[in-house]
Amino acid sequence: METKVCVGKDYPKEKVLKEFDAVCLAMGSRQPRDLQVEGRESHGIHFAMDYLIQSNKVNNGAKILAQEPITAKDKNVVIIGGGDTGADCVGTVNRQGAKSVTQIELLPKPPLSRTVEMPWPQYPEILKTSSSHEEGCVRKWSILTKRFGGEAGRVKKIYCVEVECVAPEERGGRAERIEIPGTEFDLKADLVILAMGFIHPVHTGLVKDLGVSLTPQGNIYVDNNFMTSLPSVFAAGDVSRGASLVVWAIYEGRCAAREIDRFLT
Repeated sequence: METKVCVGKDYPKEKVLKEFDAVCLAMGSRQPRDLQVEGRESHGIHFAMDYLIQSNKVNNGAKILAQEPITAKDKNVVIIGGGDTGADCVGTVNRQGAKSVTQIELLPKPPLSRTVEMPWPQYPEILKTSSSHEEGCVRKWSILTKRFGGEAGRVKKIYCVEVECVAPEERGGRAERIEIPGTEFDLKADLVILAMGFIHPVHTGLVKDLGVSLTPQGNIYVDNNFMTSLPSVFAAGDVSRGASLVVWAIYEGRCAAREIDRFLT
């Protein structure tokens, strides 16, 4: 077991392939979904994981010197994204003493209980209210971010509009979100946290160096035996499935282990 090692950088791919008869890639899906709108380059806009990781390090006594500390103290904070990561950000900014906390989500507000469209045992897409939300947060759904506004290079406002989801049959089979005229509004924002999920594994480094094939979505391609396009290299979990639940990672990890055993024997 080796820790604090960046495989592909500290541990080059040539050494990995030479020293091991089989390799399993299981580094997750860590490429965050970005929001490329006007004003995105403004200071004060950060990805959720950059913010949360730095906050954990500070709480552990680390000194942040090489970069500007990301703190919510006395700031108007807007969190874009309504999932679990966004909820973690809500709790953290509250503890840092934010002036105001608003969480916005592009999707419609989920129902409070199961509907006929999601009978048991399907996973219930219902409203989740965490302990972080109960500490204090304004939540808004069906909100599209149009652009960021700023002063002297720093973000100060978010300009938004309400949207509605048009049913697929009304748009020739494809659901679309249509802006609702007259619903434009803006929010004060001294700190913006992007918590909109992850799109695929980070390609820079090991994935690119190995040259394994990717799916159209940017995930690592695997066959039915969990092997990549490179013989002896396997992959499991979010790195090949895409961002999903931990139970899938556990299941695929076991399946990949079985296939690696068969490959080696």
